[in-house]
Amino acid sequence: MTGVGVFGWSALTSAGEATSAAAASLPRSDAPVAPGTGTGGLPSESLPSPRGHVVPGFDIRARLGRKGTSTYDRATGLAVACCGDALGAAELAADADRGRVGVVLGTTIGSFRSTSDFSRETLVQEKPYLVNPMLFPNTVMNGAAGQVAIRHGLRGVNATVAGGALGFLNAVRYAEMVLAGGYADVMLAGAVEEFSAHRAWAAHLTGTTAEVPLGEAAAVFVLSAPRPPAWVGAAPVADLVTATGFGPGGTGTRALLACARRALDRAGVAPADITAVLTGEADEAGQDEYAAVAGLLHHRPRRVAAKRLLGECDAASAAAALAVWLADPEPAGPALLTARNADGAVAVAVVRRCADAGTGDR
Repeated sequence: MTGVGVFGWSALTSAGEATSAAAASLPRSDAPVAPGTGTGGLPSESLPSPRGHVVPGFDIRARLGRKGTSTYDRATGLAVACCGDALGAAELAADADRGRVGVVLGTTIGSFRSTSDFSRETLVQEKPYLVNPMLFPNTVMNGAAGQVAIRHGLRGVNATVAGGALGFLNAVRYAEMVLAGGYADVMLAGAVEEFSAHRAWAAHLTGTTAEVPLGEAAAVFVLSAPRPPAWVGAAPVADLVTATGFGPGGTGTRALLACARRALDRAGVAPADITAVLTGEADEAGQDEYAAVAGLLHHRPRRVAAKRLLGECDAASAAAALAVWLADPEPAGPALLTARNADGAVAVAVVRRCADAGTGDR
């Protein structure tokens, strides 16, 4: 199987941390959103709905300490914590060359709350608009990825990819190209979306949470070539191969199926071997995305609809779905991870646990 190897991963979702995100243990209904009290806590502002899928008990200072975190927004805190856990899972040695370790995070627009709060300052402060400069770093989309690099001493390629529902798979694709080009030896690829009153109201007013409540999540995967540098101590967990495409004018489904074929060919995986399809759909009744892929595969594998379990996590939905699948000890065999945007952009990944293929040892 070509592509990249996954040597460690971590996830923060409404189901909890990392392996507690197994599909069997996920809550089937959303829980009330409790107002936050500390830095990076949940919103105390008015919400369009009292319910949502949030990371339980996550507080930035309690998790990461007070030093250097006073300006973190919730998205940054989730990303920094999740990347730290993923690095730990990959067992990087003390002498690891962190100049060869990079980060790429997928997002929709970054922290909507930080951007909105900064914009509000320009309206409510007295002229010449004495905006708090400490708010500015979080208004740029690459703020979270930058803080991850600073916190964990990563001096390799650092990037942020805005792609909506494709955010995570675009980040993985970017990481693949960085590794293939020799610009880094290890890449942390993932996605993060925070829950905030600003994002909740935006989703409510645009109707994007009509099917499922809003959610938040961070999921990060440590990627490298199948034979990583010696300072990566962990054995490979999974193999990952991606393909992206674009189908304008109502041809998105055709583009999605073409991507699935390319990903399967690159991975050397037969359609009959796929045991699960991880879709970005929220509505289980429609199953348009799943039905199209199942038609290509000529059978109906198990379906993992993470949005139904974890809420609408936008760019982090696909990453959370992959975490759900990796954390579930039951199913074996490769899976397809799919995502699509309303503009016709599509992406597919083939993922296979190394244990399933007998490639867990290096």
